[in-house]
Amino acid sequence: MEIKKIVFATDFSACSNYTAPYAAEMARKFGAKLYVIHVIQDMGKMTAWYAPKVNMKELEKTMEEKSKQELQLCCTEGLGDLKNVEYRLLKGAPYEQILKFQQDNKADLIIIGTIGGHNTGKENAFGSTADRVVKNARCPVLTVSLPFKETAESNDPRLCSSGEIRL
Repeated sequence: MEIKKIVFATDFSACSNYTAPYAAEMARKFGAKLYVIHVIQDMGKMTAWYAPKVNMKELEKTMEEKSKQELQLCCTEGLGDLKNVEYRLLKGAPYEQILKFQQDNKADLIIIGTIGGHNTGKENAFGSTADRVVKNARCPVLTVSLPFKETAESNDPRLCSSGEIRL
């Protein structure tokens, strides 16, 4: 088995922060290139029905700027001195963009954090991104769960567990 390209998908949650060192270690062990990606939800589709008076261009610009900052900040801490890393900011439905990025870049492995089964009752009503990636990926997927005592909520007051950026 040869692993030359790894995709690490982050939503900036505590779970993603916990997963980052695993992604870095896998990249080191295999001598693989690591793509660190974050997907910004398409806010136009999400808010058009609920909040038509929101200035979407301004909201998207702010989200993109904050996401770029968080992508560099949260991952540089968790990835250590790893050199062969490329950061990408994508837009759309997270699981779709993760799968598309993997296929377009012919990545050999996807690494993603997941809340896991110990938080029964807190699942997203539409299904988790990690579940959808696992079920639809065309390559192996490594999921990393927080230890039982940890919480999926971010300790950073600017972020919540879904990766939503609080402005």
